[in-house]
Amino acid sequence: MNVQFEYADKKDLAAIVAIYNQAILTRHSTADLEPTTIKDKETWFDSFNHHERPIWKIMEHDKVVGWVALEYFYGRPAYLHTAEISLYLDHRVQHHGLGQQAIEFVITQLASLKIDTLVAYVFGHNTPSLRLFHHNNFAIWGNLPKVALIDGQKRDLIILGRHFN
Repeated sequence: MNVQFEYADKKDLAAIVAIYNQAILTRHSTADLEPTTIKDKETWFDSFNHHERPIWKIMEHDKVVGWVALEYFYGRPAYLHTAEISLYLDHRVQHHGLGQQAIEFVITQLASLKIDTLVAYVFGHNTPSLRLFHHNNFAIWGNLPKVALIDGQKRDLIILGRHFN
C-alpha cells in the first residue's frame, strides 16, 4: 500500500476522530469507552507541534486512512527525550502493512525531534499491536495487570519501549 505521511492540520481532526472512534468500538486499543467528538479532542490536538511532538496523518489516494502521533511522556523536563507513540488505522486498511510503515517513518523522524526513546501502551489482548511493536524491537518494560475495566472484564496494560541511541 502506497501511503504518505503529512503533518495533520486542524481540518484533519474530523477524520482523526472518526478513526479513533472506530478503535473505541473494538475495545482493543483505547481505554475510552464511548465515542468522542471533534470538540472533545480540540485541546488534545492543539498540544501537538511539528518541532517536538507531531501528529501525522497517513494518506492514501488523498484520503486520511490513519494517524500516528508522538506525545509528551509524563510531562516532566527530564523526560523530554522520551515520547509516547500512538497509532490508529481505519479498519479498512488494517493488516495491510501500514502500521509497519508508520513505525518505520516515525523512526526516521526521531533524531530531528531530539527523541531517543519511545514508549507504547498496549492492552494485553491487542495481539496485532503487540506483534507489531515486538517486530520493531520494542521490549516489554512493564505489565500493569488488570488495571482497565472494559465491558466488565479486567484487562492488562503492557508498557513497551525502545531506545534509539
